[in-house]
Amino acid sequence: MPTIELNGRAPDVAAIQRLATWNYGHFTSMQVRGFAVRGLALHLARLSDGNEEFFDYRTGIDDEQRVLDLIRHALGDEADASVRVGFVPPAERGAPPDILVSVSDPAPDAAGPPLRVRTDGYRRDWPAHKHAATMGLTYAALRARRAGYDDALFVGADNLVSEGTTWNVAFYDGDRVIWPQAPMLKGVTMVLLQLALSMNSTPWTLRPVDAVELPLLAGAAAVNSIWPAQPIGSIDGVPFPADDKLVSLLREAWESVPFDAL
Repeated sequence: MPTIELNGRAPDVAAIQRLATWNYGHFTSMQVRGFAVRGLALHLARLSDGNEEFFDYRTGIDDEQRVLDLIRHALGDEADASVRVGFVPPAERGAPPDILVSVSDPAPDAAGPPLRVRTDGYRRDWPAHKHAATMGLTYAALRARRAGYDDALFVGADNLVSEGTTWNVAFYDGDRVIWPQAPMLKGVTMVLLQLALSMNSTPWTLRPVDAVELPLLAGAAAVNSIWPAQPIGSIDGVPFPADDKLVSLLREAWESVPFDAL
């Protein structure tokens, strides 16, 4: 099933070499189910913001329609899939950025075992954007695994929690869902969950979370397009209660988010 297309065609050797040499650009990742996506407008807005930041290119309606056409072309007959859409440097100087679409198997719908996470002082470059500069976060994840953990959670020099390597984090204090306020990516799944929690009248707040608070909280979960509610079992070896209230709240909210047809 894996498919990679550059501007709607399989990239040739020269294109692959160019992309590997530059390693520059930005992207968004989504789960497609029945040729539909949750939060499609947010994904398109993320790509538009990335184009303005990294390519000084203003995305228009025609560009958005082209993205949708290229996604559908890469999907072919596959109604369910994991899709990544990226904008990368063009072959010709001054031309609009190229569009790279990759399609792979859909992620499992069920969450995995609770993650064992450790804190790490890394902070992503341009944290508000989802971009190709991923070596630092990958190295942080590798360091965590070498130390016996599953993944890393970033904590800044101010001791404030921001985000995980490829995910946002949500906490629960027994009364409300807490989203950390810090320089980080506003993930599409996180934003959709915040909207859905509000629609469901579930209390939530956005505020700075100091790392010293972590042992006092009643739950934690990793959140991204693959895991809308992946439980975190411990941080730095300190376990969270086995209560799955946070995961239940997030899952209920996620199920209420409508799909947008591609």
